[in-house]
Amino acid sequence: MGRTIAAVATPEGMGGIGVVRVSGDTALSVADKVFKSVSGKKLTDAAGYTALFGHVVDDGQTVDEAVALVFRAPKSYTGEDTVELSVHGGSYVVRRVLRAVLSAGAAMADRGEFTRRAFENGKIDLTEAEAVIDIISADGEQALRASMAAKGGAIFKKCAAIKEDLTFAAATVAAFSDFPDEEPEFSGIDRLEELLSNAENGLDRLLEDYDTGKLLRHGINTVIVGPPNAGKSTLMNLLVGCERSIVTSVAGTTRDIIEESVNLDGIVLRLSDTAGLRETDDEVEQIGVRLTREKIDTADLIIAVIDSQDSTKPEISDLLDGIKGRPAVVVFNKSDISAADTSLASDRGLRFVEMSAKDGLGVDEFKAAVRAVTGTASLTGDSAVYLNERQRDCAERSLAHVREALEALQYGMTVDAVGVCLDDALNDLFELTGERVTVEVANKVFEHFCVGK
Repeated sequence: MGRTIAAVATPEGMGGIGVVRVSGDTALSVADKVFKSVSGKKLTDAAGYTALFGHVVDDGQTVDEAVALVFRAPKSYTGEDTVELSVHGGSYVVRRVLRAVLSAGAAMADRGEFTRRAFENGKIDLTEAEAVIDIISADGEQALRASMAAKGGAIFKKCAAIKEDLTFAAATVAAFSDFPDEEPEFSGIDRLEELLSNAENGLDRLLEDYDTGKLLRHGINTVIVGPPNAGKSTLMNLLVGCERSIVTSVAGTTRDIIEESVNLDGIVLRLSDTAGLRETDDEVEQIGVRLTREKIDTADLIIAVIDSQDSTKPEISDLLDGIKGRPAVVVFNKSDISAADTSLASDRGLRFVEMSAKDGLGVDEFKAAVRAVTGTASLTGDSAVYLNERQRDCAERSLAHVREALEALQYGMTVDAVGVCLDDALNDLFELTGERVTVEVANKVFEHFCVGK
């Protein structure tokens, strides 16, 4: 019999409700020691998916009113008997309830132990467990949809199709190995190559959205650049929805980097409004220009703001040459005043929009351009599935072994050599999904969880 664990499952601080979760073989009897229902019914006699109203009692004193939710194994989050005690959300009240439960025989849960038990009891696979953290930390619609898709088993299903091809390939190799004195038929080798190619394509597709997924998880590091007085701060304020940057007609007003996060139709942009790019004798402004250039070098997305009236100036060409080939959107601002020479951007393969940041004109076109440049334009709830760093590493190793197997076939090596590569590729995928995972890897995954999850 394993230990019964307990922890606070809601955030610290004041709130309308606080939840103490208890899970394990003795969860119901432990909770019965501190919870007294008004009906007199015990939790050990309650059916799963039922609730009782009563009070939490500690040392003979009533701590608070409570609702006890009962979940019977295996139909619970952890796969074990579970009780959730919902009380008023004051910090002291919740701590008192937890203390009472621990005194009644429960042990304090480790980080992520509830989700780890769900994984170990076969309720979820490792990719679904990791998605729990992503759901909690999601701060944009697309990131949430991707995390929910992973929690629903989307990554596991994609891996299952690849594993099926590799398993058939391994079976083909085994069949060849059983008859070492016979030359394998060409059709068999041809089928083996087809299966390996399918697996290679599947892993490629799994990996190709990794960079986009990383941006959605952590937000897109976005720098707004351009000459002084082009409207960078006005665009910043438009996107933020308030006057975050100072806007004047005086060139060089912005000298420091001003940062703010905005949610752009479900995508989080971590904006940096920077000093105008120009040659200057002002020492403070020189520092701002240097910081701007450093921001450009590390940005995930560059928004180059250009005054439409100045679009033919030589320094504009220099700016656009500097960001050519980078993920960038060129904003020809003040289009309500003057038409811009947009060929400066199109000739360099840069996506551009014409807008008036002051009046909000062209903002929808700007959003569409950002989504196109960042690779999020075509995402749907079904396609928004992204690997984290651990999963990416497993997928890349599996892909490398699949390609080694293909090379072995092409160079006429023995099927045994192909089989070794296949075994390695399959093991990498099993590690990705958690079907074969070391204790060390599992510990690494769950150490990022909070105690109550």
